[in-house]
Amino acid sequence: MAPTTPYTPQLAGRDPLEAMAGSAAKFEQVTRAWTPPDYERTMGPGKWSARLVLIHLAQSEIAFGSRARLALTTPDYASQNFDQDAWLPFDEGMSGQDATLALIALMHMNLAMYRRLTTGQRETPFSHPAYGALTVDWIIHQQAGHHVHHLRQLQELR
Repeated sequence: MAPTTPYTPQLAGRDPLEAMAGSAAKFEQVTRAWTPPDYERTMGPGKWSARLVLIHLAQSEIAFGSRARLALTTPDYASQNFDQDAWLPFDEGMSGQDATLALIALMHMNLAMYRRLTTGQRETPFSHPAYGALTVDWIIHQQAGHHVHHLRQLQELR
């Protein structure tokens, strides 16, 4: 049975690895012809620009991929929270194009790892301070749904 994450509804029952592969291609397609001003569009006042969403997504790839790798290699691994708003300023100077390239490269890296995992590896447990007992498979589902959520936002901006 698939794990339930905050982004489970975004997957609508799709295989998370297929969703990830499709999202990587779609992020590139959506932003392909964007100019620097296009990356600065927002969904509304006080919302992140498309560029900041892409930076957030690349940072999330780092966080989710690291959590999975640490869970797979560290007995009794306990994940840490990360504050997306506190992380964003560290990479805020990236261009939209560079953020897109980083995101796509990191997505492919994580997807290649996830595709090689056995069922047993995907069931590797770890703990999280906010969500409790989780598995690497939970990370995969969370990450795939997170992609779909933000991809829809960027498609609306197109």
